[in-house]
Amino acid sequence: MTRKRDQLIDAAVDLFYRNGFNATGIDRILTEAGVAKMTLYNHFASKDELILAALRRRDLNFREGLIGYVENHADSPKASLLALFDAHKAWFEQTGFRGCMFINAAAEFAGISESIRQVADAHKKLVHAYIRGLARAAGARDPGELADQMMLLIDGAISCRQVSCLSVWADRARAAAEVLIDHATAAQDRVTAT
Repeated sequence: MTRKRDQLIDAAVDLFYRNGFNATGIDRILTEAGVAKMTLYNHFASKDELILAALRRRDLNFREGLIGYVENHADSPKASLLALFDAHKAWFEQTGFRGCMFINAAAEFAGISESIRQVADAHKKLVHAYIRGLARAAGARDPGELADQMMLLIDGAISCRQVSCLSVWADRARAAAEVLIDHATAAQDRVTAT
């Protein structure tokens, strides 16, 4: 039963990301997953429950991928913060990029589903917490503020990439991040040097 549930969630993640939540019907998900309608309703009471499960799966996969990329491409705390933007550039260059699934969900369900908005918000908070930890390790005076700034740059780059189809936005955001990181860690660097 768990394998069938996973097939449903994986198919839903792919289709919701590619086509949008409202534009993707249950029958299309069932066909893609290769399962019967009864299997769907054995695991999910509604399409909204499947959407929530798909968002949670996407959150886990995205964060694991981001953290893995940073750990494999950075050799210092400051480099880890910049690797966030390199990871996003790699994502931006993938075929089938459709922006942030969580921003998309929040937009599609604005004022309609509080539970979907909450899952999208929870994802952003978890990414922010990870970045805050990197900022703390880099010696930022105010890790929360630097994490806020990094999130603004990342989400802005995602939105610009989605609209313009240009991956250069990750490079632009990275350049701005370098300035912010240097500023946020400058006083700490002076203290360490004395």
